[in-house]
Amino acid sequence: MKLRFLGGTGTVTGSRYLLSDDNHRVLIDCGMYQGVKTLRKRNWAKFPVDPGTIDAVVLTHAHIDHSGYLPALVKNGFKGKIYCTQGTYDLCKVLLPDAGHLQEEDAKYALRKKFSKHEHPEPLFGVKDAWEALEHFEPLHYHETFEPVKGFEVTFTPAGHILGSSCVHVHHKADDRTVVFSGDVGRQNDPIMRPPEPIKKADVLVCESTYGDRLHEGTDPETELAEIITRTAGRGGIVLIPAFAVGRAQMLLYVIHKIMNEGRIPKLPVFLNSPMAIKATEIFCKHHKEHKLSASQCEVIDSDTEFVRTVDESIKLDSARYPCIIVSASGMASGGRVLHHLKTLLPNHRNSIVFAGFQAPGTRGDRLVAGVDSVKIHGEYWPVKAEIDNLGSLSAHGDYNEILQWLEQGTLEPDKVYVTHGEMLASDIMRKRINEKFGWDAEVPDLFEEVEI
Repeated sequence: MKLRFLGGTGTVTGSRYLLSDDNHRVLIDCGMYQGVKTLRKRNWAKFPVDPGTIDAVVLTHAHIDHSGYLPALVKNGFKGKIYCTQGTYDLCKVLLPDAGHLQEEDAKYALRKKFSKHEHPEPLFGVKDAWEALEHFEPLHYHETFEPVKGFEVTFTPAGHILGSSCVHVHHKADDRTVVFSGDVGRQNDPIMRPPEPIKKADVLVCESTYGDRLHEGTDPETELAEIITRTAGRGGIVLIPAFAVGRAQMLLYVIHKIMNEGRIPKLPVFLNSPMAIKATEIFCKHHKEHKLSASQCEVIDSDTEFVRTVDESIKLDSARYPCIIVSASGMASGGRVLHHLKTLLPNHRNSIVFAGFQAPGTRGDRLVAGVDSVKIHGEYWPVKAEIDNLGSLSAHGDYNEILQWLEQGTLEPDKVYVTHGEMLASDIMRKRINEKFGWDAEVPDLFEEVEI
């Protein structure tokens, strides 16, 4: 069995790993590249292997950097099935058509503004392609062993990152070798998600390293968020929280309503302005048995939040001049309705912008957290007068200590560990930490490198 790294190396995006033997090819994750332009351009390159030769795809979870290229893969000839958990499937039914819509809108905008080198710019894929890709999905339960192709036994175990997220265990029967893909590993004490399940066995481990070079802040995120909201409301301002539509938006709504009901912040209107996040919240509540929150706690999120569904409602909210809390996508301020709120709120010192998770290098969120004086949105520069905060402790990714703790909880003795899904420095530091703590042979692979399992 061979493993080839088709993405997710040297960066926190574009995860794609190809397992193969003499007869079959199985792709683990099929993500889009996000972030800086040099990475996004990779989405338009010819896929490293002919999609028609891939027999099956297995997903760790629904986030676009792990699933977003699937419509393009199907469009370019993939005919097999796509396996995932039920939660991942439900979320992909929201995320993938939305990604297709954004691709179509980007192509229209490029044509209108005439900045494309193509006379008639086309989207990478469209909404129709996304729905065609969803017809290939085959959702399964955690701990249910299945064979996507003959000779490959696959099992999902909970990874604790978002709803439906999993570690993918692949046992190759002919070689009697097991490779485990961590996917994105969740926190040990996340407010809403259960901790990742320890791994019992892996001959080879492919491990993420998003926070491989840092620890989350030791501060209590509830206290810190309460202080920001109270301080902002006291000066008559609005709190805007750019949030990832899947996972972080739901966690933030839970925390906000919790500290509000405990009297730790003023009673303020709470708005969720993201159609995708609204749908994801409904899915999150539907699957309440898979996370920490009860049905009644989910009901509080649903009933006490004002969902902003239409464009007209969003425009009306953008003119708000009273203290309130707005949660809106995207989490790195790279697109979506949050951009319109930023244009309105950034120039006013009374307001606060609160980021709640990893900000990829080169993104608008990364620049704001770094302290720039102005930021470009929709072709214009907007002054940054608002208070900018970043609550890294609210990230859905375990830091290096949490990942090491998770690995220690299992009964692992892998022959090899490949450290991926991190910036180069983070991955290399994570490699060293794994080697020093466990004595395991750890390596950071190169893009397109192929290894024997």
